Amino acid sequence: MSPSTILLLIIVYFGILFYISHAVSKKDSGNDTFFKANKNSKWYLVAFGMIGTALSGVTFISVPGEVGAPTGEQFKYFQFVLGNAIGFIIIAKLLLPLYYRMNLTSIYGYIEHRLGIYSYKTAATIFLISRTIGSSFRLYLVVIVLQRFVFDYYNIPFALTVLISLALIFSYTYRGGLKTIIITDTLQTFFLVSSVFLTIYFICSSLDLSIFQAFETVKNSNYSKIFFFEDFISSKFHFVKQILGGIFVTIAMVGLDQDLMQKNLSCATIGEAQKNMFTFTGIFVLINIFFLSVGALLYIYAEKNGIEVPLDLISGKPRTDLLFPEIAFNHLTLIPSVVFLLGLTAATFATTDSALTALTTSFCVDFLGMDKTENLNKPNIIRTRHFIHVGFSFLMFLVIVFFNSINDSSVVGMIFRVASYTYGPLLGLYCFGLFLKSKTVQDKLVPFICILSPALTFFISENSKTLFFGYVFDNELIIINGLITFVGLLLISKPATKATQF
Repeated sequence: MSPSTILLLIIVYFGILFYISHAVSKKDSGNDTFFKANKNSKWYLVAFGMIGTALSGVTFISVPGEVGAPTGEQFKYFQFVLGNAIGFIIIAKLLLPLYYRMNLTSIYGYIEHRLGIYSYKTAATIFLISRTIGSSFRLYLVVIVLQRFVFDYYNIPFALTVLISLALIFSYTYRGGLKTIIITDTLQTFFLVSSVFLTIYFICSSLDLSIFQAFETVKNSNYSKIFFFEDFISSKFHFVKQILGGIFVTIAMVGLDQDLMQKNLSCATIGEAQKNMFTFTGIFVLINIFFLSVGALLYIYAEKNGIEVPLDLISGKPRTDLLFPEIAFNHLTLIPSVVFLLGLTAATFATTDSALTALTTSFCVDFLGMDKTENLNKPNIIRTRHFIHVGFSFLMFLVIVFFNSINDSSVVGMIFRVASYTYGPLLGLYCFGLFLKSKTVQDKLVPFICILSPALTFFISENSKTLFFGYVFDNELIIINGLITFVGLLLISKPATKATQF
């Protein structure tokens, strides 16, 4: 598919999103619409739309790419997905009832009530840093693809490609916010899910395989091992590490993250929110099976047709992230290329638009108090929100450009590695608040604990082989981070008053 065709499709795609945004926000673009979608979202729309937000372009490209990575990953990611599913159920049963009982706009309001103002601002700051970095990584992955296959053809520099992408996202989210995203993410998830199934169909057709033959081919290939029980000490792939990592990364990155919780809180009742979460969990597990199957089929197709994994232009090393777009754009026919582009674009922009809205919401509510009664009718409050939206767009631009200058590894691994450090303190804060109700903390010391914890976690991770007889951490590192934070809070704890024992 030519760069001109790809560019035309992107223009049409965003034209549809702009139309939806205008239709949704023309009657009401106030803060209640932006922050909470007027608290009347349909649970089934939220459940379906959350698939696109949770998966992102990382799942679309990096997960299939890692199936055939030289490190021998195969289907090991599915162990992590099973841990994710357990984490989603814990969120639905433990955290969602708490958020609804307190009628929160920002979920970090719980920390303010339970531990104090410094703890509250610390939790919100951790989210802002974590989500900005994580969403920037996700958008970076797709921009790299667009740059390589489209914008390099027009001699447009990488930084300008990033700026254009963020400007497009800003333009259809800044007015309607969450209410717009509930609708646009439903559409984008439809494109994403459709593209997965259609991609499998087209690759099977190219390999002259029926669906059942493809299943057997994948099953009997060198890419389909799911469960790894060998070498618990030194292997990152071990089942226990992946399950535990999946559970706690999910609790932290979803249940303690304003982004995905903001969508859940837009449902009218806790019952609808939980129904949404359980439905989402089932679809999430199923769709990841198909993503991994796409990865195996891509490598089988590449072997049959003599296709090499593309090299990273900076490091010169094979980059598995680029195998899917390489095959889709340069080795399949026009229709599969269009399907891939729609899926990739939908996966990434569904994640980024949601994150940008959540970042703006958190800053407006947690630091400027825009949800408080005394601030609701302040002049220029909507204009201030627009400026904050612009500010986070520009911040993500800077992070992506910086990351592009240093990255030479798979983005999916990088995202969860960073999450282990940035989300760990949130895990510790909420565990302390939920499970030690008879205690509170010396509030002013909490920021220091939340800075010290990731630093100690990094030290432990870098020296784990020496300290723990060869043990190597993977995603379960977030448990260590949360535990260090919890112990630190315990050391600065004091008896709680009845008012804070929520």
